[in-house]
Amino acid sequence: MVVIGMVVAEFNRPITERMEDAAKQIAKDRGATVIDTIYVPGVYDAPIAADRLARRDDVDAVVVIGAIISGETDHEHVIAHAAAQGLIKISLNRDKPVALGITGPGMDPKQAVDRIENGGFA
Repeated sequence: MVVIGMVVAEFNRPITERMEDAAKQIAKDRGATVIDTIYVPGVYDAPIAADRLARRDDVDAVVVIGAIISGETDHEHVIAHAAAQGLIKISLNRDKPVALGITGPGMDPKQAVDRIENGGFA
């Protein structure tokens, strides 16, 4: 059985809560167990929590859930890039999969709702 540690961004919580529920159900359906979930303020904060989970011997893989919805500036692209870079470094440095269940950037609120299931398949 695969043991998963999960990181969930609370920014855009109405979306990420549903993504979290979907991801946990899919993990269960596939015989995996989510042993721990760490909540962080936003996607940008996810790498430190993902690293904490990836260091654990009882965690086989980490799943990161988040939703980056477009705003009035291009800040969302900076956030997405920084998070993705940090998470891939953790995966490589810890030799564990870190799944990117982050939707966006470049999506509006309706698209975020439409993509809830996508995050669940991380």
